[in-house]
Amino acid sequence: MLTLSTKFCMSIFVVCLSVSQVCAQSADKFPSKPITFIVGFAVGGGGDISTRWIAEFLRERWKVPVVVENKPGAGATIATSQLARAKPDGYTVALATTSPFTVAPYFQPQTYDPSKDFTYLFQTLVSAQPLFVKSDSAFKTIQELMAWAKANPNKLFWSTAATNGGTHISTQAAFQAVGIQATYVPYKGGADAMNALFGGQIQALVAAEFPPHAAAGTIRLLAESGPDKIPEYPQVPTYQELKFPVSVPIFYGVAGPAGMPPEVIKEWEAAAADMVRTPGFLDLVNKLKGTPAYLGHTAFTESVTSVYRQMGKLIPELNLKKD
Repeated sequence: MLTLSTKFCMSIFVVCLSVSQVCAQSADKFPSKPITFIVGFAVGGGGDISTRWIAEFLRERWKVPVVVENKPGAGATIATSQLARAKPDGYTVALATTSPFTVAPYFQPQTYDPSKDFTYLFQTLVSAQPLFVKSDSAFKTIQELMAWAKANPNKLFWSTAATNGGTHISTQAAFQAVGIQATYVPYKGGADAMNALFGGQIQALVAAEFPPHAAAGTIRLLAESGPDKIPEYPQVPTYQELKFPVSVPIFYGVAGPAGMPPEVIKEWEAAAADMVRTPGFLDLVNKLKGTPAYLGHTAFTESVTSVYRQMGKLIPELNLKKD
C-alpha cells in the first residue's frame, strides 16, 4: 500500500515529467531561435531593401532575432551556394531572384542544382522589365518593331540591363522565333544601356530603369518581358500575351535548403501570406517599382523550376556566349 508521502512524490514526478515534455515541445516549435537571412547583393540595393523589410516583419511576428547577412558577388551565386549547404531546419534562408536560380548555372559551373537543392518558400513580387524605345521612334507597337527588324537584318541594335540575363534570353528567343536577326550590344548595366538608348547607339532596350522616363514621356513601352502586366500601363502587352516562346518573371522570393520539414514550410508560408496583405508591403513594392505577385510554396516551386527548365532548352539554341 502506497503511503501518503509516496503518492505525493509520484505526483510531483508526473507533474515534472509533463512540464518537461511541454517545454521540450515548446523548444522544438519553429521558430525558437535566431534566423539568418542571406542576401546575394550589396547593402542598399533592391534585394537588400526587400530582405531587410521582410526581416523586420518576421521579428515582430515571431519575436526572434532575424539577421540579414550580405554575401554579394558572382551574380548572387556565392550566396546561393551557401544556402544549398545550410542545415534544412528553416533557420537559414535566402533571397531568391531570377538569375542565380534559373540562368547562372547554365553559364558558369555551380555547386548547386536549382531543381533539387532548394525549398522554394514563397514569391513576393516581380519587377517589370519592359521592352521600350524612345518616344520619337518610328515604332509605335512591338509588331512594327519586329516587322522592320525582320525586313532589315542586323540593323536593329538593342540591349538589356543584364547580358545573358532572363530578359536577354527571352527577347532573343522572341526574335529568333520569327526569324529576326538583330544586333545585341552589351552594357555594364541598365543605366549605361539607358544612356546608349538616348544617345542613339541602340534603338530598343529591355530594362527595369524605365519608370521616370515613361512618366516623363521620353520613352514608349512596347511590351513587358515578364508574364505579369504593368499596373500603371495595362495597355502594354506581355511576352506571354504575345505568344513569345518564353516570358521570364523577374522575381523576388525566399528560399531555403532542400529537405525542410513540412511544418516549418507551413510556418514560413503562413507568415508570407499575412505579410503581403499589409499596407507596409505595398509601400515596399511601390518603392522598388515592382508588382505584388505572391506565390506560395507549391506555385513558387513550379514557377522557378519551370523557368529553369526553359532556360536549359533555350540557351543552347540561342548560341549565347558562356563565361
